[in-house]
Amino acid sequence: MAHHERSLIIIKPDAVQRGLIGDILVRYEMRGLRIAALKLERISKETAEKHYGEHIGKPFFDGLVAFITSGPSVLLVLEGPEAIKIVRDTNGDTKPVNALPGTIRADFGLTIGRNLVHASDGAESAAREVELFFGGGGIIHYTRAIDAWIIEE
Repeated sequence: MAHHERSLIIIKPDAVQRGLIGDILVRYEMRGLRIAALKLERISKETAEKHYGEHIGKPFFDGLVAFITSGPSVLLVLEGPEAIKIVRDTNGDTKPVNALPGTIRADFGLTIGRNLVHASDGAESAAREVELFFGGGGIIHYTRAIDAWIIEE
């Protein structure tokens, strides 16, 4: 049986402002990943500082927090076999100039500071990030009629 995982994704303020929410969501859905939670929210400074906690003290920390709180973001939880790797591969390299064609960052991005999306980088960060943004609820457990045609169990 395939190993099912969850990943937190943030469609960042640059993507929201550019009207790319639908184009980005469709990439994940076309891969076969299931949306388990979805909301539009302006991330608070306090939450942003917790989210980027590993970067406290680094020269780019204040800029990260200022950017992610600069406008609304779309927060979502995706589920599926190997979801963390699949999402990261779908997003492409953090630096869009190095991202492979067909990835979100290659197709829509130019610079690392405006790279459109965030995704959990491992199981531990996924658990922490899902709890940070959806610990109060909002995750829905369901089965899609098409799941048997996407996921071999």
